[in-house]
Parts: sequence; C-alpha cells; structure tokens
Amino acid sequence: MFMKRRALLGASASLALPRYGFAQKPTIKIGVLNDQSGPYRDDGGPTGVVCAKQALQDFGMSSKDWNVEIIAADHQNKPDVGVSIAKQWIDRDGVDVIVDVPTSSVGLAVNTVCREKNKVYLNSGTGSSDLTGPQCSPNTVHWTYDTYMLGRSTGGATVREGGDSWFFITADYVFGQTLQRDTSGIITKMGGKVLGSVAYPFPETTDFSTHLIRAQTSGAKVLGLCMAGADTENCIKQAHEFGLNKTMTIAALLIQVRGVRALGLDVAQGLRWSESYYWNLNDRTRAWNDRVKSKTPNGVWPNMTQAGDYAATLHYLKAVSDMGVAAAKADGRAVVDRMKAMPTDDDCFGPGKIREDGRALHPVYLLEAKKPSESTQSWDVAKVITTTPMDQAWRPLNEGGCPLVKS
Repeated sequence: MFMKRRALLGASASLALPRYGFAQKPTIKIGVLNDQSGPYRDDGGPTGVVCAKQALQDFGMSSKDWNVEIIAADHQNKPDVGVSIAKQWIDRDGVDVIVDVPTSSVGLAVNTVCREKNKVYLNSGTGSSDLTGPQCSPNTVHWTYDTYMLGRSTGGATVREGGDSWFFITADYVFGQTLQRDTSGIITKMGGKVLGSVAYPFPETTDFSTHLIRAQTSGAKVLGLCMAGADTENCIKQAHEFGLNKTMTIAALLIQVRGVRALGLDVAQGLRWSESYYWNLNDRTRAWNDRVKSKTPNGVWPNMTQAGDYAATLHYLKAVSDMGVAAAKADGRAVVDRMKAMPTDDDCFGPGKIREDGRALHPVYLLEAKKPSESTQSWDVAKVITTTPMDQAWRPLNEGGCPLVKS
C-alpha cells in the first residue's frame, strides 16, 4: 500500500526544533485520502494534495500561532483499505480532518468512521448523493459535486434539447448505480424514458464494444455514461470508433477537463458535461490556476475535484481560526457546525454556503468541448453553455432523506 507523508508548515520558524522552555505551537493535522496510483489518480491523487497545501499558503499560516501538517495516502479504491487508513490516522497519528476520498464505496465507509470518532470529513471526490441523503453526518461536508447535480445539469439539458430516450452503460459499483438512479429520476420526471441499461464490472473492464452495440440497437437517442476517469475516456473513444456518435448523443455524466484534454478535441468536440469549477471561468479561477499549475506533477492543471480539496480545506481553516485550535481538535461536529454558520468564498467556487445536510452550494456550469479551431492552447477545451444558480443546481433539501434536516 502506498503511503506518502508530506508536511507544509506556515513559516520558516516552524521548521526549527522547539527550544527548551518554550511551548510548542499546537498543530492541526490534515489527511488527504484518495487514489494515488489507480484509475482516478489524475482526478485526485498527488494534485489533490498540492491543492490542499495551496489552501494553507493562501490562508496565510505564517501569521498564525498554530501549525498545520498535511499527510496523504492511497486508498486503492478499496473500502477496507480506506477504513483502515482512516482509523490509523485518527487513533495513532492524531489526524483531525480527512479530505477528498473519491470512489463512493470508500467515501461512504470513511464517512462512518469520521462520524463514530467525531472527526471532520471534507469530501470532494465521492459522487454519491447519499452522502447528504440517507447517510448524511453532522461531521461531513460534501463539497464539489454529486450524482444528483450531474444528472440534473447534463441530463436535464439533454432532455430539454430533445434527448428524451436513454440507454445507460454503468459501472457496477456505488457511484455508477447512484448516478444512473438520480439521472433516470430526472429524465422520467421531465417526460423522458430509459429504454435500457447494462452494468459492467469495475475496474476489470476496458473493452466496451458489446455494451455499445446493445446501446446502438436499443433505439435510444442518448447514451448515458455512468462511470468516471479512464473508463469514461475509453468508452467515448470506442463509441467514436463504432460511429455511434453519429446516431446517438453521448452524455458523459462525469468527466473532467483533464479527461476531455486527453481525448483530444478531434474526438471530444461537441461533448457536453457539467462541472462546478473550470479554470477559465473568470479572473479569480484563472489567477488561482496560475498559482497552482506550476506545483502539480506532470503539468496537470487542477480539475474540480482538486479545486474542491483546496476550497474545503480553506474554509475549514477559517472555521478553526474562528473557534480556536483547542476547541476544533476537541470536537469535529462543532467545527462542521461553525463551517455551516460561515458563508463560503474562495477563488475556485466563489461565494456560497453549506446547507444543513452538509451539502456545499455553489453554481454549476454546463460545458461543451470546443472545436479544435476554437482552442487557443491545450487546456482551453471548454466553453460555458449554461450556468445553474446554486439554489437550483442541487437536490432540494427536503428530498434527500437526511435525518439532520428538520421538517
């Protein structure tokens, strides 16, 4: 199991050993837990750690009388591995907050650990909307996206434009199943139909040809891809090889800018997808991207999940500063309560807030891949088609089934 420890301390004085007779500064310890080596490495991974560290720099730790240490580990997309790391971090290593945690099965399992041990859980990478629904927790904030948002933005826009019959190819694990469920609900609510679906084993599947043939023969207008990472890219490439893009609309229900860039605009042009962050949205996002991009491995520009690692960490630090380090370390639920009471604002997502169920609210953008002739450089892959305001982009509070929500 890969485990990597990094520390980012706010000032050069923090690097010196404590002198006899002087009290040592209290330390907040943050653990970034994600896929560091598998199919979601580029969607979270080392760049997610870099973005969490950027939050410390932008927060200005050098002026504080407390320190922050960041460590990281690879959960290998396995719930048992994720739970084992989370328990070790909290029980042995004194971790106060766990950040990121993609792969819904792992994310939901770690959610339980943090609740039981009263630690803060800032999830950016998990997609399942159940994290703010039946499995919501007073210790958890779900920051960046979820399956309801993806289905509402991409699925809703596709139905409105005439794509009212769907066939799904779905990764057979929690995220894929939840994404199909939430998108199907939105489609049928809008008067559309789901004509069929096929589930494939993850992560064993690389050849989608038989599934694509079933989709093509279904008569559906839209192919909905309920998957993520390399699977989405492979399926889109193979759909183009089959010429399926000429007879069906391909709805990539979760893809991020890095994946679109990897596909190339010759293949991706016209593809639509939804994100809550894109580097070229405005002056604030461009400035933040400029601060971070030179620090990332292999020149990978941050995507929305990694931007969520930054924004959630930054807001957490604001809450700790507001309530005091000792109080924050003593009670994770109290920290989350303070985070909910404070409006959010950062360079990636702009102004927003955290709802009673732990859902972080911010606008959502429907993006379309540019034509090659429209792109000015290799990361200039998208244009904004529609912006959904934060009060409309997410599942209504009273529909999620979160026990924290008072009727």
